[in-house]
Amino acid sequence: QVQLVESGGGLVQPGGSLRLSCVASGIFFSTYVMGWYRQAPGKERELVGTITSDGTTYYGASVKGRFTVSRDNAKNTVYLQMNSLEPEDTAVYSCHCGSSLIEYAMRGSWGQGTQVTVSS
Repeated sequence: QVQLVESGGGLVQPGGSLRLSCVASGIFFSTYVMGWYRQAPGKERELVGTITSDGTTYYGASVKGRFTVSRDNAKNTVYLQMNSLEPEDTAVYSCHCGSSLIEYAMRGSWGQGTQVTVSS
């Protein structure tokens, strides 16, 4: 049974930084595609960032250059480092995984999400 548990969300001022973590269990972590999505109230869910098993990364256009996805296979953990945060980054951030890029895109597994609020 796949389980993804996120942590690190909270309230941060504009221009600030935050790091999210997602610990995975029930999968052969090092072989999985891992990533983050977000959903703001009244908006569609959007890709934040993805990291493949070989460390290749992909980012959504709105966060590219500000956010970084990384992984620690020894800890079964994927991270999202968020810098230069803007009020528009306010959303529920969810961890996502798939055994391949196709499964990641089509279905995969989800964490419960963690709230990030950017406000002064």
